[in-house]
Amino acid sequence: MMTTGYALDATWRPLLKDLGLVPADILRRAGLADDLLQRPGLRLASEDYYRLWEAVAQDDRLFPLKLCRAVRAESFSPPLFAALCSPNLGVALSRIRAYKKLIAPMRLDLIETEDIVTVEMTWLDAPFHPPQSMIQFELLFAVTLARMGTRELIKPVEVETTAPPAQARPFEDFLGARMKPAARNAVTFSASDAARPFLTSNESLWDAFEPGLRERLADLEEGATTVRRVKAALLEGLPSGLASIEAVATKLSLSKRTLQRRIESEGCSYQQILQETREALAWHYLTTTALPSAEISFLLGFSEPNSFNRAFRIWTGLTPEGARHAGRVGTPPQRRSA
Repeated sequence: MMTTGYALDATWRPLLKDLGLVPADILRRAGLADDLLQRPGLRLASEDYYRLWEAVAQDDRLFPLKLCRAVRAESFSPPLFAALCSPNLGVALSRIRAYKKLIAPMRLDLIETEDIVTVEMTWLDAPFHPPQSMIQFELLFAVTLARMGTRELIKPVEVETTAPPAQARPFEDFLGARMKPAARNAVTFSASDAARPFLTSNESLWDAFEPGLRERLADLEEGATTVRRVKAALLEGLPSGLASIEAVATKLSLSKRTLQRRIESEGCSYQQILQETREALAWHYLTTTALPSAEISFLLGFSEPNSFNRAFRIWTGLTPEGARHAGRVGTPPQRRSA
C-alpha cells in the first residue's frame, strides 16, 4: 500500500552536517519551515519532500555519489539499520521490501533465480515524479548496503535506470558496472554476492527491532484512507491486469459492497479512482519512458490498445503520442472536466 508521504527523521541533521550544508539555508531554499528538522515523527508530502531533496542536491550532478559516501550505519533510519543485522544481502533486501513503506511511498520487488537476485524500485506517488538524483541514489544505495554489510567491493551484474546520469563515468566507476537506460529502475546482483555473509549480522538485534517495525507498519496502514489503499492496490496490480473492483476488494480482504460503501463515504467512486490512477500512470509512462502506447495500454490494465487510446483522448483531448510530446516539451495540460 502507499504511505502518506516521506518519513523525515533525525538522520537528516547529521547527514547535512557531514555534507557541509546548513539546515536553515536548505529549508529556506525549499520554502519549508525553519524548524522542520526538529519535529519528531514528521512525514512530508511528496511535493514538499522532493523540493527539500532538490534544495540539498543544489543541481550537483554528483550529489547521489556524495550522499552515499556520507551515509554511515549510525545515521540509518531503523528499517535500514535493521537490514544490516541480516545474515546476507538477499535477506536484507527482503526485509527492506517489507518495511520500505515506513520511509517512502515506494515498492521494492525482488526477482530471484538460480544465478541472480534483482531488486526493482517503483515509486507509488503518481502523478508526482521523484528527482532523478533520488532515483540514482536509491540504485547506488543498494550497492552501498551490500558493501557495508560484507566489507567487500561488491559489484552489481547490471544496473537499469529511467534516470541515467549526465556524467555517467563517476557513477559507473563507483558501481563497477554500466548504468543502462531502461524502462525500470533495478539493480541485479549475482546470487553468490547476494548470499555472501554480512559481517554486521546480528539476529538478536533484528529480533529486538522487528516488533517495533511491525507495530509502526500496522499504525501506518490503519491510518490510511480507503481511497489511498485502493490507489495503492491499483498501482501494484494494474500491470498484471488487476483493474476490477472485485479484484481490488479481494486484495484488501473486503467484500465488494463494503469497499464501495467505504469509498463512497470518502466522497469518491471506484471508477473515479481507477480513471485517475490510470491517467496519472499513463502520463508517467509517456513522459518518462520510451514504451510504445500499445505496451502502456496493457500496463494500465486495458484489454486492447484502442480502448486505452479512446480513454486517454476523453481524459486529455490528446492522443497518447501527442501527450508524450506535450509532456516532454512542457507541462502536461490540465485534465478535462468530466
